[in-house]
Amino acid sequence: MEENLLAKNDLLAARNRGWLEGRGIRAFNVMSSPGAGKTTLLVRTIRELAGELDIGVIEGDQETSLDADRIRSTGRPVIQINTGAGCHLDAGMLQRALDALDPAPGSTVFIENVGNLVCPALFDLGESARVVVISVTEGDDKPQKYPHMFLAADLVIINKADLLPYVEFDVERCVRQARRLNPGVDVLTLSATTGDGMDGWLEWIRKNPHLAAAAAGSAPRSGGLRV
Repeated sequence: MEENLLAKNDLLAARNRGWLEGRGIRAFNVMSSPGAGKTTLLVRTIRELAGELDIGVIEGDQETSLDADRIRSTGRPVIQINTGAGCHLDAGMLQRALDALDPAPGSTVFIENVGNLVCPALFDLGESARVVVISVTEGDDKPQKYPHMFLAADLVIINKADLLPYVEFDVERCVRQARRLNPGVDVLTLSATTGDGMDGWLEWIRKNPHLAAAAAGSAPRSGGLRV
């Protein structure tokens, strides 16, 4: 049953990927445990890149629209997905959310996945890249404890660096663990609260060559649907 579920998800993910690539839209799947600072990171990112990138956000949570409300305060479009008892987003959910968000050709979409370092790693959404956020308050052993998440990552962000003087977190040890699992993974250390280190993240978004959006031309827009 699990194999059938993942096979169906992978088929839908491939369709999503084709749809996004055909319109030159970059989609970043942002994953973390609860409280690592994903929403704070996205709010600051949107404000830093205002006027430079056309950004939309898809928010995944089991309940409430609290994070979506924070994104909405930036003035950018956001679609909320509530998964109920579900612990992750899947490709079908993303497909419906993209229909509702209706991102413009050549734009950038951030997908804030449900807070969880286990289930989201198993489900391809059709995204352009996977970004894993961990915070220094969680401990530096997360790559060892949740290897599948870090194996799938294109970028690991170590957030809340402003708290490093007050917690036991060895940045170099954490980076070594992540790269032992995934030698090619990029790693950035920053504080989304203070803004320290954000320049590296913004440059990664702008310049990562395999994420460069294609020229959109006259690609069609999709119709809006409710999620």
